[in-house]
Amino acid sequence: MRKLGVNTWVWCSPPTDERLDELIPRIAGFGFDVVELPVEQLDDWDPSHARDLLDAHGLGVSLCAVMPPGRELVAAPSADVRATQDYLRRVVDVAAAVGAPVVGGPIYASVGRTWRMSPSERDAAYGEVADNLAPVAEHAAGAGVRLGIEPLNRFETSVVNTAAQAREITDRVGAPALGIMLDTFHCAIEERDLAAGVAAAGKHLVHVQVCGSDRGAPGGDNIDWPAVLAALDAVGYTGPLCIESFTGDNETIAVAASIWRPLAPTQDQLATDGLAFLRSLT
Repeated sequence: MRKLGVNTWVWCSPPTDERLDELIPRIAGFGFDVVELPVEQLDDWDPSHARDLLDAHGLGVSLCAVMPPGRELVAAPSADVRATQDYLRRVVDVAAAVGAPVVGGPIYASVGRTWRMSPSERDAAYGEVADNLAPVAEHAAGAGVRLGIEPLNRFETSVVNTAAQAREITDRVGAPALGIMLDTFHCAIEERDLAAGVAAAGKHLVHVQVCGSDRGAPGGDNIDWPAVLAALDAVGYTGPLCIESFTGDNETIAVAASIWRPLAPTQDQLATDGLAFLRSLT
């Protein structure tokens, strides 16, 4: 049976020790196998405390790197690039401390930053991202953690929108510790064939986030979920499927993720409906 997880962004942003004290037992009680924890700021929550909670409730964990304005690895001042590399290294260290095998996210540029690029400019940008990610991937390898480059939809970035583009960067870096993370929401917008996008990631796929095409719970939306799961099986992906959606209660995250209306009667129901649907398929 495939492991299923949920991101704490379904309920709050940022997670804190106090919120994790409340959420982790509830998430375990719902029947999830994995909790996905964002690292918005490095001191939002204590890794040792989180690991104790996770162990106590028998849950696995994955981490999300978060890229607000100023976290950049491309077309940015060198000071911003160095600071972003340092942030990503420290997130890797948090992952090692909490027992997470993967750190995923748009680890190339801040979310919402877009600009036009000619083919030659894009080639140069991917070279720059690869050069700046290489030392972070080396640090991750030393920590026993893998990084996953996440493509985002065209409204949130102009750098990496498809699995094939993410693959261009991983191929340039050529480090086993650097792979690809896919999010079905973004893929449903950018991949003309979502299963083909999974195939493009192939053996480089290290993590998968799932949600409906409306950013709500998987199921009852317009994604061909059996085809997605078959594509994941075809590339040999055995990691968890983690529901990533967001609460509209936090203004910052609601605006960033364009959550303009409730996506379920309650956030708990969003999580449990998604869990029940995915269990029915796996």
